[in-house]
Amino acid sequence: MTRYPDMEQVGGDFYTRNFAKKARPDSLILNLGPQHPSTHGVLRVVLELDGEYILRAEPVFGYLHRMHEKMGETKAWGQFMPNLGRVDYGHPLSWNWAYCGAVEKLAGIEVPERAEYIRVITHEMNRLTSHLLWWGAYILDLGAFTPIMYAFDDREMLLDLLQRPTASRLTYSYFRFGGVSADLDEKFIEGTKAFIARFRQRLPMYKDLVTDNIILRKRVEDIGIIDQDMVARYGATGPVARGAGLAYDLRVSEPFGIYDRFDFKVPTQTTACSMGRYLVRMEEMEQSCNIIEQALEQLSGVEGPFLVKGAPKPTAKMPAGEAYFAVEGARGKVGFYVASDGSKTPYRVKLRAPGFSNLSCFAEASQGMLLADAVAVLGSLDLIIPEIDR
Repeated sequence: MTRYPDMEQVGGDFYTRNFAKKARPDSLILNLGPQHPSTHGVLRVVLELDGEYILRAEPVFGYLHRMHEKMGETKAWGQFMPNLGRVDYGHPLSWNWAYCGAVEKLAGIEVPERAEYIRVITHEMNRLTSHLLWWGAYILDLGAFTPIMYAFDDREMLLDLLQRPTASRLTYSYFRFGGVSADLDEKFIEGTKAFIARFRQRLPMYKDLVTDNIILRKRVEDIGIIDQDMVARYGATGPVARGAGLAYDLRVSEPFGIYDRFDFKVPTQTTACSMGRYLVRMEEMEQSCNIIEQALEQLSGVEGPFLVKGAPKPTAKMPAGEAYFAVEGARGKVGFYVASDGSKTPYRVKLRAPGFSNLSCFAEASQGMLLADAVAVLGSLDLIIPEIDR
């Protein structure tokens, strides 16, 4: 930490010096991260402070930049699939689906009905693993260690189940153009049903242990207000938008796959604060359980292939044209734009990452709050840094 009464004394990197040029003579410039537990090693936020109060904040990311879009334009269409597990390791199947959906739309590929059900089931299970990871890490950021042990206990069971069809535990590359790479077996189906029954009994314990805990309430209620006006201006989506009372969920607003066949609610809160975003995600886990149960029940009467006959090979050429496809990921709207010139590699690949827009709200939302509250607000945004690199 350094005070800058005289601009000639400003040291550090170019970004810090440029940030300090706009600072008040008596303010304090502080780097929060990237080597900080609450920024998880890859996010840096430059803060201007008046004592313990934030005057200005600017997020700095790119410390884990991997040039995914450029790699998508240099690899064959199917060879880009493994990248998608690295864009968002929390909910990679949402990126699997968005990319496959865009290519399928471009090439006019029909997905078999059974594959559609499998996509929904695994996609929602992956949403649960993402929300559990967020829940445990968020409470850990705020200073409580025990909840993350419970979260990982449940999450490990889901990972064991998802490993059966996907052959992975984290960076999934399971979807294919025209379906998925493997069918669901009976052990997976029975194990998933058993997990849902167990998890429904665990959620009330999560509520008693954490959600209704007065310490959590005092840390996150009325902190980090991101209202509908701010959501619209920054293009925020997912739980950040729904925490402000905006019932926007692509599974309902712009249905993809077969989500229109299931009965579930879109959780919203009107407080627009960190607690509201927290409650939305906790309620979403219950709704994911409802979707999975319905999908498993309907799947029992659906026969047929899990991959379309004659599915394109990884190095196959795609017809010239362009397409866009979006899905509802754990952090919000995941979009893929692809353009083809008729060759084996995409002419253009563009990712629409929800974390980029969601994090952009932080600079405005953090003005005037205490430094300690910045950690609570950052965690409520559920950031996965690789997917917001630009």
